[in-house]
Amino acid sequence: MKIFRKILLILLLVFVIIASIVFFIGFGYYSNTLKEKPLISRVEDITKKEHYMSFAELPENYINAVIAVEDHRYYEHGAIDPIGIARALYTNIRDGEFDEGGSTITQQVAKNVIFNQDKTIVRKLGEIFAAYDLEKNYSKNDIFALYVNSSYFGDGYYCIYDASMGYYQKDPKDLTLAEASMLAGVPNAPSVYAPTVNPDLAKKRQKHVLNKMVEYGYISQEEADSVQ
Repeated sequence: MKIFRKILLILLLVFVIIASIVFFIGFGYYSNTLKEKPLISRVEDITKKEHYMSFAELPENYINAVIAVEDHRYYEHGAIDPIGIARALYTNIRDGEFDEGGSTITQQVAKNVIFNQDKTIVRKLGEIFAAYDLEKNYSKNDIFALYVNSSYFGDGYYCIYDASMGYYQKDPKDLTLAEASMLAGVPNAPSVYAPTVNPDLAKKRQKHVLNKMVEYGYISQEEADSVQ
């Protein structure tokens, strides 16, 4: 029994040490990044864009499509989503692939607005601290707007307005369900899902978005089936 307790204490100590190291590495990386430019300045770089669209200007179908496919518990969790991370880990292990990352919309904003796109462990750690900072200083709706105004949609379009005008020659507020669901799926992998790159894969991704919208109650199956 004493040996078992000693083993537990050792494991607990190891966990605390590792957690402390992770904390200091992630926080240090985030802090050093902010020394180059503060969070508020980075956010203003996005909000002052010529074609920046506030949350209130975005069409409901597009908002719902993005939330359904990217982070369906967005308004229920904080900066990170432990349930989403666990689900993504399970799915990746089950499928033998690493297609799901478990990142929240807020974490993706941190990646787009604060860091570069390098897929390193250190950046992922810093991303968590950045996500908490974002949620402390901005509302969920504001963070959502930052996401769609800083995401890459392929073909040189770096915000929802440019993507909507570029692909469909219309203001985002006029997007149909078909168009909104198509654009909602692109940022996941623009080089694959951009409508002009591979129409078949783009339609497959759009179908996935629509299925998610049905699954989470945003649209009916009939509405999804009506999209050609």
